[in-house]
Amino acid sequence: MKKILIQLLPFIKKYKKHVVLNVIFNILNALFGTLSLVSLIPMLDVLFDKTNRVKKEPVWNGIGDFLKYGNDLLNYKVSGYLENGDEQIALLIVIALVIITFALKNLFGYFASQHVMYLKNGVLTDLRNDMYDNIINLPLRFYSKRQKGDIMARILGDIGEMQNSLFIILELIVREPLNVIFAIGMMFYINWRLSLFVLVFIPTAGFVISRIGKRLKSQSLTAQQESGRLISIVEETLTGLKIVKSYTAESVFKYNFKNSADRLLKLSNSIGLRNNLAGPVSEFLGITTIAILLWYGGTLVLVDKTIEGTTFIGFMLLAYGILTPAKAISKASYKVKNGMAAADRVFEILHEADTMPDIPNALELNEFKSEITINTISFKYDDDLVLKNFSIKVPKGKTVALVGQSGSGKSTIANLLTRFYDVNEGSIAIDGNDIRNITKKSLRDLMGLVTQDSILFNDTIKNNLLIGKQEASEEEVVEALKIANAWEFVKDLPKGIETNVGDAGNNFSGGQKQRLSIARAVLKNPPIMVLDEATSALDTESERLVQIALENMMKNRTSIVIAHRLSTIQNADEIIVMHKGEIAEQGKHNELMAKNGTYKKLVEMQSFD
Repeated sequence: MKKILIQLLPFIKKYKKHVVLNVIFNILNALFGTLSLVSLIPMLDVLFDKTNRVKKEPVWNGIGDFLKYGNDLLNYKVSGYLENGDEQIALLIVIALVIITFALKNLFGYFASQHVMYLKNGVLTDLRNDMYDNIINLPLRFYSKRQKGDIMARILGDIGEMQNSLFIILELIVREPLNVIFAIGMMFYINWRLSLFVLVFIPTAGFVISRIGKRLKSQSLTAQQESGRLISIVEETLTGLKIVKSYTAESVFKYNFKNSADRLLKLSNSIGLRNNLAGPVSEFLGITTIAILLWYGGTLVLVDKTIEGTTFIGFMLLAYGILTPAKAISKASYKVKNGMAAADRVFEILHEADTMPDIPNALELNEFKSEITINTISFKYDDDLVLKNFSIKVPKGKTVALVGQSGSGKSTIANLLTRFYDVNEGSIAIDGNDIRNITKKSLRDLMGLVTQDSILFNDTIKNNLLIGKQEASEEEVVEALKIANAWEFVKDLPKGIETNVGDAGNNFSGGQKQRLSIARAVLKNPPIMVLDEATSALDTESERLVQIALENMMKNRTSIVIAHRLSTIQNADEIIVMHKGEIAEQGKHNELMAKNGTYKKLVEMQSFD
């Protein structure tokens, strides 16, 4: 718990004003909560004619004598009315005292709750924002072996669990312990022997409850991990719903979902059983203590006559009043276990370091002047090398195409150029500057990326394009659509560029989505274009339209084209034929055809002349 609070401290410091005010109002709430119960004793004294008659006005002797002075002053005022036969006025005074103390207790409790609300919501929002920032900043390698659903569960479910569980301690850490401390202090003031019975209850209850909740944190962590798996199954099912239905694999996915849901059910029930024990156990222990107090206190009232019956009733109210905060603390201790497990998962992401940070004083490269150099690079995702001693040069204004069979390492070049991954050996340089010495932002600002998967976001056409250039005018957006051969269908839409593309762009065909992706790259207007199999998923007619859009976009630009369909790259300045991460052949289309080697076989396999 201490470790988690230390990690939360930087977030809490921002709201220290609310922390201070919450503590102040909680102190006042606890103080008047105790006084409100004590104020019932004078009312009972008046009702049962047990008021201690004070005929001489008490003298103030300093703060140390506060309780005695207050009690004597009240008895002095009430005694005056009782002596004059004005019992109703005396009763009205003590009732007013009860109302005032209860009103102040609730008023200060309201103020305390308001400030802890601002603190809690502010901290959780900052946590969620920082977590999202880190999720976006972390390199792709971090996500290569993680489930998206688990990440989603952490930023949504686990932070929600922290709000419902861990942050309850912010509400209880001051208020409830103070309620107990003030009540016990007043009880000792009234009768120290009776108070000792109450003190036996607190550690006993704490020990019993801690034994019940011992395994709660580990179970909660397992439950949250299972919740992440459940969300992953839902996310994967929705993403691949066409495949699921076309292969009639609904039963497989239903089985996987049901298994995960059943595991989560068992864990939730186990956690719930332990949580539900906290209240009854603490209440039973409290009632047991009250019963002992009734027996022992009744003896002091009826046999020893060392305490008035009305005072004993007030004492019992204070003792019973301890049960509420004690019960709240015990239940909170269970919930906090859930919150701690959730916090561990949240802070794991928050503290995940960027393994590809910009170096100190990294170069801001604002223009591309001469060439891209890939110099004897080797790279592996896991154990096996995907690229081996690979070298090429791409002069400014030229188009270089990379071709080869699947798994030859073509798309890996795109990942390394855009620095989604770093090379294991060798270097990639722009104008002689190693890209590892360039800020990632300025590097990527020089490049436009069009991938095989035309990724669009659930927003308008205009806003999808503005991702490339946020300050672009509407005229620039339309011009980019025209260059990308997309204006021909966008202009006929009822809302034009304000049309929503739908989830993942599903309101449009594959060819239309790809042309919108190209328009986004055109609007960005970078000097370097990286096209990663931009037409491989299209039909012949869509490919033709997209190819025209690509040719329009590539004019006067340096382009690296990763191609599966060889018809799209015949006019490239140089074609690199790749095989198992190495260069098999390179040259222009006609030169490679004349060699009668790997390239020609690839062309013939695709039935091109």
